[in-house]
Amino acid sequence: MIEKLKELICNYVDVDEDEITEGSRFAEDLGFNSYDFICMLGDCEDEFDVEIEQSEAAKSKTVGQLISYLEGIA
Repeated sequence: MIEKLKELICNYVDVDEDEITEGSRFAEDLGFNSYDFICMLGDCEDEFDVEIEQSEAAKSKTVGQLISYLEGIA
C-alpha cells in the first residue's frame, strides 16, 4: 500500500518517492495544503476502493497514520 500511496502523493507535491517515509508529515515535510490533501484522499478512495470519512482521515498527520486509517477501513 505504501508504494501506491507514494505514487499518489507525488501527483500532488514535488518530492521524490524515495524521500517519503511513514513518518513524513503531509504539511510540514511534504508541502501539502488542505485542498491537495482532500483531492489526494479522493484518489485514495478510487485506488483502494474504500469510502473515506474526510473528517477522520484529516486527523492523519503522517503517511503512516493515513496508511493505518486506510487499512482499518479496507
